[in-house]
Amino acid sequence: MYTFFIVLLIGIFVYLLLCIILYLIQDSFIFHPEILPDNFVYEFSYPFEEVNIDAGNGAILNGLHFKLPKSKGVIYYFKGNTRSVKGWSKFAKDFISKGYDFFVMDYRGFGKSKGKRNERLLYKDSLLGYRYLKKHYDESDIIIYGRSIGSGFATYTASKTKPKLLILDSPYLSFKYIARRYAPIFPHSLLLKYQIRTDHFIKNVNVPIYIIHGTRDLLIPMKHAKKLAAKNRKRTNLIKIERGRHNNLPSFPQYHLVLHDILHGNYKRISLFEEVY
Repeated sequence: MYTFFIVLLIGIFVYLLLCIILYLIQDSFIFHPEILPDNFVYEFSYPFEEVNIDAGNGAILNGLHFKLPKSKGVIYYFKGNTRSVKGWSKFAKDFISKGYDFFVMDYRGFGKSKGKRNERLLYKDSLLGYRYLKKHYDESDIIIYGRSIGSGFATYTASKTKPKLLILDSPYLSFKYIARRYAPIFPHSLLLKYQIRTDHFIKNVNVPIYIIHGTRDLLIPMKHAKKLAAKNRKRTNLIKIERGRHNNLPSFPQYHLVLHDILHGNYKRISLFEEVY
């Protein structure tokens, strides 16, 4: 009996220690930034402007604004959780080639962006980026696009504003839902610093929503997209890219066909879970 209690106490101690460790280091699991020096010079083949937005308390949001002489509007692109806008700007061509300007910012601690990072501040930053775009475009010409981790911030922004469209690329239901999959034995409500409830935000989006998701996405499975679509059935179109994985959707011709149709208003609404191509 004595041995049993000793083992039990050790088990409890180890469990609590793991909880503490997970709480303290979770930022390094979630965010994988590339930090750039302040004097770094961006170089791209498309015309662009480097933008610095004052986020208060010494925080700076660094972004890139790609512009066409005569655009159909602008894509407000929320990137994934790795690298910086230096690398993510390669996706500008997918939208510039379709006649749209392209704007992307680095999250705090990424690239040249600076400032303390937490969930509340990231939401605030998302709206600051939108406010910047409203100075240059009518809201009816702003399309919000969220990729992977950026889909949560994109949906939040769309729930607070009135853009033309919301496009979600490989989105997740919530961070809590993801945590249950990868660490089911821990008290997620207590440990998670980031909740990012895309499933809540999407209910308050009042513009057309397009969710694009690969059927072989192992990082964020297709069921996330289905559950999200069900939260706002009236406005949501769910588009499945067969054999698509989490990081390779732009390599599929179907993705570009779908994107072209969405951006040019040629996409025909279909039943919620019907395949398009």
